Amino acid sequence: MQVIGLCRFSYPALGGFQVVHETIEERIAYLYSDARMEERFRLFEAVTLPCLRKQSDPEFDMLVVIGESLPRHHRDRLHDLTADLPQVRIHAEPPRRHRDVMKDLLNGARKDRDQPCLQFRLDDDDAVAAEFVERLRETARDCATLLEKTPMAAIDFNRGYIAEFGADGIRATATVNPYATAALGMYAAGGTRRTIMNFAHHKIHHHMPTLTFSDVPMWVRSHNGYNDSRQSGAKPVEVAPLTAQQEQEFATIFGIRTDSVRTIFRDA
Repeated sequence: MQVIGLCRFSYPALGGFQVVHETIEERIAYLYSDARMEERFRLFEAVTLPCLRKQSDPEFDMLVVIGESLPRHHRDRLHDLTADLPQVRIHAEPPRRHRDVMKDLLNGARKDRDQPCLQFRLDDDDAVAAEFVERLRETARDCATLLEKTPMAAIDFNRGYIAEFGADGIRATATVNPYATAALGMYAAGGTRRTIMNFAHHKIHHHMPTLTFSDVPMWVRSHNGYNDSRQSGAKPVEVAPLTAQQEQEFATIFGIRTDSVRTIFRDA
């Protein structure tokens, strides 16, 4: 069964942000500011790409969506960082309604629309466990009888970490958070055009049956200065430096190495 992932990399959509801008020009200026772009690239390199490289099941397609207006030097840097990942396809799009463009790209990536597929979205500063793609497929096989009876179903791995990354390494706290963006997948039956981007992730269970797994950590959500969802008075989360054992677990489970994080953020 085809597995399709979607990652928005500073795409200047119309809508889709909690930070409000009066014009698309203001949004582009905000997204492409030097300080923000530098942080996004560091997090993408330190957190997101390592988990994609480490997937135990490498048979997946990863759409990375950028704006046509992304400056050339940023586009070149993104291509260089993803050059060793054959799963990645970078799509440059003009500003369009957020959900419309994402739905179109997901449906366009389906190799056979008459066959079912599995979909997930991944923010450019988050990570999933190395076994995520493998477990998505495993779940679809184990629950085949259920999935045959529904056009859509969510597959939610709800245990993970909230983490901060910087020159001093990784600070994190373990948590259980149902229907978070990272490690939330969706089964789409053959013929359906609805995608994981048709639904707000925290309300996806209002629209379809869901399968929830809480056995092991399956995601890392990065907290940083440009989290769109944390700009409106979100409560702070207390994090602590990883222990030596936790550093090893982050490297094993997610491919995120503390020494690499320190190097990438050294001059931040």
